[in-house]
Amino acid sequence: MAPARHYRGRLAPSPTGLLHAGHARTFFVAAQRAAQHRGTLILRNEDLDPDRSRPEFASAMLEDLHWLGIQWSKGTYCGGPYHPYSQSERRAYYLEAWRKLRDDGFIYPCTCSRKELAQAASAPNDNDDEPIYPGRCRSRTDARDFAEPAGVNWRFRVPDGEVIGFSDLHLGPQAFTAAKDFGDFVVWRRDDVPAYQLAVVVDDAAMHITEVVRGADLLKSTARQLLLYRALNLDSPDFYHCDLVRDESGTRLAKRHDALSIRGLRQTGWTPEQVLTVGAGQVG
Repeated sequence: MAPARHYRGRLAPSPTGLLHAGHARTFFVAAQRAAQHRGTLILRNEDLDPDRSRPEFASAMLEDLHWLGIQWSKGTYCGGPYHPYSQSERRAYYLEAWRKLRDDGFIYPCTCSRKELAQAASAPNDNDDEPIYPGRCRSRTDARDFAEPAGVNWRFRVPDGEVIGFSDLHLGPQAFTAAKDFGDFVVWRRDDVPAYQLAVVVDDAAMHITEVVRGADLLKSTARQLLLYRALNLDSPDFYHCDLVRDESGTRLAKRHDALSIRGLRQTGWTPEQVLTVGAGQVG
């Protein structure tokens, strides 16, 4: 029998806005599960988006997590609390993965404009997901002619019709069909920024994460990421997707909900305990 893996979880916020009550709830679950398994919890600042990431949001993120009492044990140590790993400092890891995917034929360059995609792509499967890519550049075979990824979008060629299944530790069995539930997805953007799907797979593997705790809105992303793990010959972690926290109208919280940000709730007198025990996914 193989020895049990030491539990390694992670908190992975993006500094593109203020954290809200939904983040607090998910991060609290992640911290609880790490503690229950006597494991390690890592903080990673997912600051890849140069247009939306802001240092003031990164500072607010750290302050809000400390205020909530959520602690982590790995990151960059500077004589005090651990500072997070930052994706903006990990480009070399993503480039290595991009080259492997390019060399092994899993990705191809896409020059479709947003206008072309809007005209040709099928409708999104839901309000939060991207349209199915129509495959206009799918037959390209010139990937190896590119020494660097900049200038085009790079898409992962999904195995049409394959069912990607996994057992979520909270929500149970899940299954998504490639090319039906999601299409060829971007792993590197034309503005030379690694896409979310690639960056999190590379980082979770490099940091030896054994369980990913995140919101249920990322269930379909898990299917995409499992394809990347396989293509890169990496071990995938387990997944625990939390129920989403919704506002009084039933809409899931987003960073545009300033009144329901952790900072906003603090300013109206909420305690950490109140924020962390937000009802059954509802905020009134």
